[in-house]
Amino acid sequence: MKSKLTSLILGTVLVVTFALGTEASAEKIEVKKGDTLWNIAQNNNITVGQLKKINNLTSHIIYPKQTLKTSTSNNKTTSKKEETKSSTYIVKSGDSLSKIGALYGVKVNELKDWNNLSSSLIIVGQELAIKDDAKKTAKKSTKSVEKKSSTKQTKSVEKKSKVKENKPVKKTENKPKSGKTMTVEATAYTAECYGCSGVTATGIDLNKDRNKKVIAVDPSVIPLGSRVHVEGYGEAIAGDTGGAIKGKRIDLHVPTKSEAFDFGRRDVKITVLN
Repeated sequence: MKSKLTSLILGTVLVVTFALGTEASAEKIEVKKGDTLWNIAQNNNITVGQLKKINNLTSHIIYPKQTLKTSTSNNKTTSKKEETKSSTYIVKSGDSLSKIGALYGVKVNELKDWNNLSSSLIIVGQELAIKDDAKKTAKKSTKSVEKKSSTKQTKSVEKKSKVKENKPVKKTENKPKSGKTMTVEATAYTAECYGCSGVTATGIDLNKDRNKKVIAVDPSVIPLGSRVHVEGYGEAIAGDTGGAIKGKRIDLHVPTKSEAFDFGRRDVKITVLN
């Protein structure tokens, strides 16, 4: 009788151990109130882009009790790619993910995956991870451009030397098109809030495009419908207003609440393009 009881206890322990092991390696989770794609991705060691791809999501909106997959059979391959050595790039004034991607010959989505970015919003001074392979490509491309530029400049100087004096070569900088420039106080908001319709004062439905770049403005300072270049945010449409947005203040639309909280309140330089 004692031997049978011991066997039964050991069997129960093995079953419980097996069940716990299965739960620890579970590939699905249930969304809880307050969850965002970003914190779910962080807790499961994957990027927001991978999480959206695994679950065929077209936006950042998720709901409580929704079931999400957190891994696929491709995870091993992905982890090997992520182990690739990387360096950093410091975001400068006027930068955008598309400009940085063009510099290193990589896609915007790759930059977002490497840096766990859920949107294209970057700020001056932010560090971005750049894979070493991309860095090598950028160096080759830069050397090639420098070589061609040097040859052109030499020919140009030789030609202009016949004239009275050489004119200085103009430097090319990545600046927004000319327009009215000012420094304003900026905050961020999202259409993902209780009681929010997601439709702006000019009729833009932000629920249909959570990544749309729209800013709320004081129409007496920045006319509604204007195209505005915002430092660290890119080109946006002045398509919304707000009760607290008065004078030189703007409110940037971002996809999620967490991004809005992370942005906080800061001074940014803007250029009203039209």
